[in-house]
Amino acid sequence: MNSRADAVPDDFAAALAATIIERGMFGARLFYFTETGSTNDLAAAAADRGEPEGTTFVAGAQTAGRGRLGRAWFSPPGAGLYVSTIVRRRSVAPWITLAGGVAVAEAIRAATALPVQIKWPNDVVTAGSFRSRKKIAGILAEASSGMAGVDRVVLGIGVNLRSAAYPPEIADRATAIEVELGRPVDAGLVLAQVLARLNGVLEELTNAGPPTLFQRWLDLAPSAHGASIQWDAPGGQKRGVTAGLAEDGALLVRTEDGLERIVAGEIRWT
Repeated sequence: MNSRADAVPDDFAAALAATIIERGMFGARLFYFTETGSTNDLAAAAADRGEPEGTTFVAGAQTAGRGRLGRAWFSPPGAGLYVSTIVRRRSVAPWITLAGGVAVAEAIRAATALPVQIKWPNDVVTAGSFRSRKKIAGILAEASSGMAGVDRVVLGIGVNLRSAAYPPEIADRATAIEVELGRPVDAGLVLAQVLARLNGVLEELTNAGPPTLFQRWLDLAPSAHGASIQWDAPGGQKRGVTAGLAEDGALLVRTEDGLERIVAGEIRWT
């Protein structure tokens, strides 16, 4: 594994150069690694050293990539785009996972024309029936807090670009952009669009607050309304039908006992 950054691939450099204005600070400082342990770990260490918002780490492969709930994120060479960037605006921290989902979904649509959707809380999936959709990308936000609240957030993004031999536990739930499109995809364009869309979403969130973000998220997440789900609650397994988002980004679910909020954990779509 490299401990020093490698040269940024030419296709990445060209796409980044073409989106300087749209990206703002995101990717203004960008470090590329052919292989690393975890881009989130690199970004967290850089944030601790005082690197500014928008400093971004990209890898062609990860040996210790991770997702939600402590799961490993399958990150083999040549198959995906693994990106982590620093966000220092405290005001956006409560909604950073929703903002990341909107940015990634909109970026994939813009770069590839693949009509992906969002599945709460942080999955970007293929379009289709609730149970047949497969995961194409995921977002992992890791915050660091101090006496004054959240100091910074590292936003990690993994995008499946090309076919790979997925581990058995995810083989039936994962897919890649090129598999769905049936043609090659420009990885540099996907990266540049992710950073550009993230910059735009966070600017809008900073200036206008969460209502517009929520609407953009809901427009991309049809399963947030009317989908049957199960989840594990303190009193046992529960069932309900999704009913949108609460003001803090929690998933609302209508059950036989009334309206409930899910803020974390694992849900199953039935």
